[in-house]
Amino acid sequence: MRDLTGRLDLCCINTATLGHREPIERIAERVARAGFGFVTPWRHEIDEKRPQAAAAAIRAAGLKLGGYCRTTYLSADDAAGRREAIADNQRAIEVAAELGAPFLVAVVGGLAPHSSDAVAGRGHILDGIAALRPTLRACGVRLALEPLHPFYAADRSLLSTLAQAVDWCEQLDDGGPPCIGIALDAYHVWWDPALSASIARAGPHLLALHVCDWLRTTRDPLLDRGMMGDGVIDLRALRAAAEATGFAGPVEVEIFSQADWWTRDPDDVLATCSERLQRFC
Repeated sequence: MRDLTGRLDLCCINTATLGHREPIERIAERVARAGFGFVTPWRHEIDEKRPQAAAAAIRAAGLKLGGYCRTTYLSADDAAGRREAIADNQRAIEVAAELGAPFLVAVVGGLAPHSSDAVAGRGHILDGIAALRPTLRACGVRLALEPLHPFYAADRSLLSTLAQAVDWCEQLDDGGPPCIGIALDAYHVWWDPALSASIARAGPHLLALHVCDWLRTTRDPLLDRGMMGDGVIDLRALRAAAEATGFAGPVEVEIFSQADWWTRDPDDVLATCSERLQRFC
């Protein structure tokens, strides 16, 4: 396993960690000054009609793109809605390429707003992902499927386990150049009794590794993530398992913390991320 001591160049800050409080240019400056090598921005922080300015600011700060967050949900009540989602995600893929991001993170969507049919919903989502393959290959960008904790199945993601994500990667393999992979987020998978076996299977597909912590007494499963070391996840063991399969990408901090870390000074947050990455990850 890689030693992160003094190697923040191997680490990434997802801009959600800083609460989306500043323009991407300012965020990039802070992240670079703190010593990190990568940044992963979110779509609402980028002018997708003119992404070149953001790309230039990130490069000027000396940072690389970890990835780009995230897809529009591919679940919808009708075919027209699903076509609209596909078109929006095609544009996101193009922007990811213009930014220089190696992949677009996919949060695929939960049940369609007026549906209770999870089986049909997963089928529609898979069809939508398949429809993105030509754009992904044309742009040289991959799609990183992110399985979410089952808590989110109704509204955010019918992709709920790492094993399921591997199954989808295999199912979506059409024999062409690989364009579908996986973003492994510790927050969403730590609880899974099949995690070790699933990571071993996922190895060739792993594109991203996200870290934070699950607080033992979390107040909000969405917006109360913990800083590394403040919760119950064995982050070092999880990273060791991922890297044992050959994963060599940046270790990315992604923390949603409305009542805590998002209220703190961004430079203090980054300093804490630096210390905790090296101590607990």
